Amino acid sequence: MREAPRNAEIAPDAVGSFITPAAARFVRTNFAVPRIDPRRHRLEIAGAVERPIHLGLADLRALPRRTLVVTTECAGNQRTSLSPLPPGEPWLGGAVSTGTFTGIPLAAVLERAGLRKDAIEILAEGADAGKTPSGEAHFARSLPVVKALDPDTLVALEMNGKPLTPAHGGPLRLIVPGWYGMASVKWVSRLEALTAPFAGYFQSERYVFVESGRTAQPVREMRVKALFSSPAPGAAVELGPVLVSGMAWSGSAPIAKVEVALAGGSEWIEARLTGPEEKHAWRRWELTWIPPWRGRHVLRCRATDASGNVQPDVPRWNALGYGANAVQSVLVDVR
Repeated sequence: MREAPRNAEIAPDAVGSFITPAAARFVRTNFAVPRIDPRRHRLEIAGAVERPIHLGLADLRALPRRTLVVTTECAGNQRTSLSPLPPGEPWLGGAVSTGTFTGIPLAAVLERAGLRKDAIEILAEGADAGKTPSGEAHFARSLPVVKALDPDTLVALEMNGKPLTPAHGGPLRLIVPGWYGMASVKWVSRLEALTAPFAGYFQSERYVFVESGRTAQPVREMRVKALFSSPAPGAAVELGPVLVSGMAWSGSAPIAKVEVALAGGSEWIEARLTGPEEKHAWRRWELTWIPPWRGRHVLRCRATDASGNVQPDVPRWNALGYGANAVQSVLVDVR
């Protein structure tokens, strides 16, 4: 965990909860959390629109709202699994959480301003700002118009039934289901419809896949992944039936199956998918394991989504350390 700016992984005891409590949720900030008076905060909509406008929170609350359950993962999550270690926050694997978000479809907000047909991207700018290698800048990211107009892309006002806290982007943030967390711009204060691609620091120099011999590609959809929630790493369990469980998600398609390799072996056993099944949220999985002997065991888990994407054994290395989704292992001591 880093305090300035604050970055922290999900609380370990919250990994198995379908909805992550706000206090246990992971935190990712690039700059200091801005001080915003919700009563005075205005969302500016400008650029390639017919009617540039400013909307306060009361204006937004008057618009039809939607509520979605969404899993959000930092693009740099599990960066420490890459070797050599790229620069950036050394996330171990807990930069992921799931929340219930209530807000207004971004499409409805853009409709109020009259989005022009020549707009190709929607730029979202946060109120947070600071120094970058390219100079002073606000955190800002753009979405292709087709993603911005998706009815599930929200300007969120609430998380888990309460107003968004400052640490999690309050009073307003974007929620872009299926995409890594950088797209869900926090403390959003300005939306601009663009007629040319955005090339700001956090769009062109960060949150891109930089790989040798390949053209840089934007970081977008979350890659398929599964993690253990129980047993915890290094846990001691009794020789007898052990419930092994965890969560799995993908930004491309629903989870089709999760498999577990037991006792360090290469034979994969399919787990049961359980609990709620939401379009944009992780899925719980579990199986019962009977350890064959006392001592230390290595368990591994991997997920497959409905599009056929499978977690790799080894993470795909890239210079900025994004999208790491290799099979997870956990050590368990059987007494």
